[in-house]
Amino acid sequence: MDAGKTYRFWLEDPYFDGETKEELRRIAGDEKEIEERFYRDLEFGTGGLRGIIGAGTNRMNIYTVRRATQGLANYIIRERAQSKGVAIAYDSRNMSGEFADEAALCLAANGIKVYIFPSLRPTPMLSYAVRKLGCTAGIVVTASHNPPEYNGYKVYWEDGGQITAPKDREIIGEVGRITDYSAVKTMDKEEAAACGFYRIIDGEIDGGYMDELKSLVLNPDVIRKEAKDLKIVYTPLHGTGNLPVRRVLKELGFEKVYVVKEQELPDGGFPTVSYPNPEDQDSFVLALRLAEEVDADIVLATDPDADRLGVYAKDVRTGKYEGFTGNMSGMLILEYQLEQRKAAGTLPKNGAVVTTIVSGKMARKITEAYQVELIETLTGFKYIGEQIKLFEENGSHEYVFGYEESYGCLVGTHARDKDAVAAVMALCETAAFCKSRGMTLCDKMRELFETYGYFKEALCTVTLKGQEGAKRIEEIMEGIRLKVPEEIGGLTVTQYRDYREDLKIDMADGKESHTGLPKSNVLYFELEDDAWCCIRPSGTEPKIKFYIGVRGRDEEEAVTRLRSLTKAVEELAD
Repeated sequence: MDAGKTYRFWLEDPYFDGETKEELRRIAGDEKEIEERFYRDLEFGTGGLRGIIGAGTNRMNIYTVRRATQGLANYIIRERAQSKGVAIAYDSRNMSGEFADEAALCLAANGIKVYIFPSLRPTPMLSYAVRKLGCTAGIVVTASHNPPEYNGYKVYWEDGGQITAPKDREIIGEVGRITDYSAVKTMDKEEAAACGFYRIIDGEIDGGYMDELKSLVLNPDVIRKEAKDLKIVYTPLHGTGNLPVRRVLKELGFEKVYVVKEQELPDGGFPTVSYPNPEDQDSFVLALRLAEEVDADIVLATDPDADRLGVYAKDVRTGKYEGFTGNMSGMLILEYQLEQRKAAGTLPKNGAVVTTIVSGKMARKITEAYQVELIETLTGFKYIGEQIKLFEENGSHEYVFGYEESYGCLVGTHARDKDAVAAVMALCETAAFCKSRGMTLCDKMRELFETYGYFKEALCTVTLKGQEGAKRIEEIMEGIRLKVPEEIGGLTVTQYRDYREDLKIDMADGKESHTGLPKSNVLYFELEDDAWCCIRPSGTEPKIKFYIGVRGRDEEEAVTRLRSLTKAVEELAD
């Protein structure tokens, strides 16, 4: 694509509005910025779009959203699936409401009925709504936990899960065939509503979703006894979680819920944080300050679209608040779910826990202890959602729990994506149960480490923006492929996997086999002493990610091993 030529076309063609042209005039003469905005079309990847908001083919704007939606519409029509309609939700990010409407009106202009929420909603509610309304597909406008300048667009299919192969590639193909922006269809909102193609989703979906969550409670008696005394600090980080999280906790009986006022209301600028990500400890500054004031037991944060949950808990031994990684909070919920369901006799004989290849490995020990199968997928919760669909189709397993290291999990099958609202509920129930036994979440986590081993994990990321960054990421991945290390950080590589090449090599004898998972640009190394590492480019940000995991005999040994291995893995990128 000739960036300069395309830039001039956007400036001159009457299809593009005056505000867009004024923004482009402000970068006149800045060749690097013009190149970044126009060197390619914003990629419609396997989950949809994600990018910086702004004018240009490589930016999130009404024109790139329309183009993506026209491609989706073409695919739906090609599949003769337009009669069931499409559900749309959006979060609190800048332009989310506008992008949701643009998508809705494009679909309507193509004769596809749209059901759209009247105001912002969490991503898992979109997943729930798709199935509840019997829709063909769903769209949620969100960039999850990305910085404020980003927005995005994710596509779901009729099972409530994000699109997976082969539909993802087929939809990508339809989007790629649209080269003329002005050929994309749209229509007036009032006209679309009058024709019955633009419908507002009523409160029954909200109520049904809440009822589904409350039905997942395992110990209502414990909650009734302990909920009134459990002190919870919660921040929605200016996102969608505020109303649903507070509602479910209130309806379950949790009375002492303190919301961080400065972060309560939706705001796409995220003025109190640099990065609205519950994985980042800086996002907890205000919440922890409030926790100290009210002497909270637990401190919770959800990201803008409320599919990720971050957790702190007070350690009564030290009086300090300790942070939990996504692996740790996932293990707290997992072990509680398995323990209580086994005690109640409701743990299925063919039960399965689903996780990703980059998540912590304590789950292997826990599932073995409860005789439940652990199934690993590629990175991304859409693959966990896909497993739920497959279980229902072939009857091979019954889904029990799913989690990933990036602070996402799913209790129940009401949604087919990670659900932080449900996770808040499940974690608060776990905390209430611990409280009934005279324990804190910190005490419980120590018990898990002592029982199953001191597993520790780390995630390191290197940000490499723009064309040059993308090229450098590719060079790093190809460099490792050309010279596969036999040891990393003094630990022998026992097995090497290249998921792009569908290749697994046992290093001791050189025996090759298939990975058994879809192709993806991921390199994985199993190491001696239960250590491992994995390297992959991010699918949503200009980053390369390094995942590291170890197991120690005690916490000190685990921390030392993790520090040493992390340093060695980072050196692979040099």
